[in-house]
Amino acid sequence: MAINYVCRHCRTLIGRIEATGVTEAQLGFHSLTPDERRDIIAYDSHGEMTVRVTCDYCREAIDHNPELLLLTNPLQ
Repeated sequence: MAINYVCRHCRTLIGRIEATGVTEAQLGFHSLTPDERRDIIAYDSHGEMTVRVTCDYCREAIDHNPELLLLTNPLQ
């Protein structure tokens, strides 16, 4: 099962893990609430996991311009 890390704002691929046997505890997902899991983690029909996080570029832009969070797609 591959795990893709994608920026939730600009949709840039940040990284990909293609290791088998990686547990959710090793990735830190066990500490997420059910609502956080639904917001952050998605599975596709091939069994791949997509984890939506914020890349450094978008984090910096949002830190300097917090009003961007009011937009649906602030950095696209």
